[in-house]
Amino acid sequence: MSILSVIKQVCPVIGLTVPDAVFASTEREHIELQALANEMAQRIAFDTRDWTRLKVLATITGDGTATGFDLPSDYKRMLKKARVWPSATPYAPFSHVPDSDDWLAMTVQNYQSITGAWTLIGDQIHIKPVMANLATASFFYLSNKVVKDKDGVPKVEFSADDDVFRLDERVLKLGMIWQWKANKGQAYAEDMVNYEDALAVSSGGDKGSNILAVGQSRRSVNADCAFPGTITP
Repeated sequence: MSILSVIKQVCPVIGLTVPDAVFASTEREHIELQALANEMAQRIAFDTRDWTRLKVLATITGDGTATGFDLPSDYKRMLKKARVWPSATPYAPFSHVPDSDDWLAMTVQNYQSITGAWTLIGDQIHIKPVMANLATASFFYLSNKVVKDKDGVPKVEFSADDDVFRLDERVLKLGMIWQWKANKGQAYAEDMVNYEDALAVSSGGDKGSNILAVGQSRRSVNADCAFPGTITP
């Protein structure tokens, strides 16, 4: 479903005339809809969970000298639970050093983590110790390209009526409805609940780490229900 189709479903609910075009328009309401669509797409994509459709595997290759490596061009952020796995020690991932002072202390005091370590500085991922020539390190990250154009090419945001949201369009529609009403000072509580419910269902259907393990009860596969009556010898 194109973003124009989503907006056409949003407009009757928020009291706007259904448009024939939005992203080529200069009307104020259409410009507001453009901004709202992109804002809600960003919230859904990055503020809730690590969506499987946006996960990308990155691999960096050492040259025996470099300690810093440019992040991918579409890098948004690391996954909420991410590890960097080196080819040299595949059973021991690099340790993450999130604190920049701790990383600087490692440099100044010239000591190394036994398993190796990584941190993010600027637009680079830094590795200690120096990776050997052709040694690799791999990690998953979240892509910032939440939209696809009409040819299926991923892009960062909506800029044309025929662009498509890479995630659930219904969640996007409901999100735009409640946020538009909130922006205009209208009653939006019920619409926000509808959005949150739809987001929860969509998140639950996305493959990833589950907070609760849901499955069959602990009962033998071949177990049968007990006979409800009384057996008399």
